[in-house]
Amino acid sequence: MQTPGTLHVVATPIGNLADLSPRALDTLRTVDAICAEDTRHTRQLLAHFGVEKPLIALHQHNEDAQAGQLVARLREGQSLALVSDAGTPLVSDPGFRLVRAAREAGLRVSPVPGPCAAIAALSVAGIASDRFVFEGFLPAKAGARRERLSQLAAETRTLIFYESAHRIEETLADFAAAFGPQRPLVLARELTKLFETVLDGPVERVREVVGADANQRRGEFVLIVEGAGEDADARIAEGRRLYARLCEYLKPSQAAKLAAELSGAPRKALYGGE
Repeated sequence: MQTPGTLHVVATPIGNLADLSPRALDTLRTVDAICAEDTRHTRQLLAHFGVEKPLIALHQHNEDAQAGQLVARLREGQSLALVSDAGTPLVSDPGFRLVRAAREAGLRVSPVPGPCAAIAALSVAGIASDRFVFEGFLPAKAGARRERLSQLAAETRTLIFYESAHRIEETLADFAAAFGPQRPLVLARELTKLFETVLDGPVERVREVVGADANQRRGEFVLIVEGAGEDADARIAEGRRLYARLCEYLKPSQAAKLAAELSGAPRKALYGGE
């Protein structure tokens, strides 16, 4: 009887190619084929290390269709590696459907750990890391993004987001509105790359730095936001969330009064009018 193969979930560098672990490189050299989010990108990575392996495109548009075929190959005894464009697969990247299908088929799925932008940023943020929430990319549409942030405003755990260059200014503005301008924030940009930057301070100050320097609006971003305080901060955050929703149906002054009563937050922190 044919011994089934293994699906290796392999983390690759997020920037600095020296971060590819010896075990990851050995795995990529020994598997029968590599499932890649973008085969062109992965081919360049493999070429740098002198690795030649068949590549299989696996992305959000074809993962459902490919999963069955790949599981069949594993059952036939082939070993496969799964990689994303950068970092640890499945973290804001495709792959979980294939992993789920392989596990449901009783096949071995083995992690080859390594770089992850979210964890790398958290490790240098200086913000509480014992409890955190990974949110990935926020919705692209402004209304949906602000709604999601209002839902997170009272979250007491550290928040981690990914963001792209063309939305970073809008997102920071939305952070100030949802979390308040003084909430501690760390912006990590282009981690492990030549122009790596880590900015920290209140949301409004980081926003000002980014707005004043075009270089700080380029590349890929991880945003680490300190969670709301257990008491006053949480009440204010919840009050702001309620106020935003109530304003859809009531006058601002009425919405602020009701939100303050329900949340226990000071009315002036929610609405400046009389």
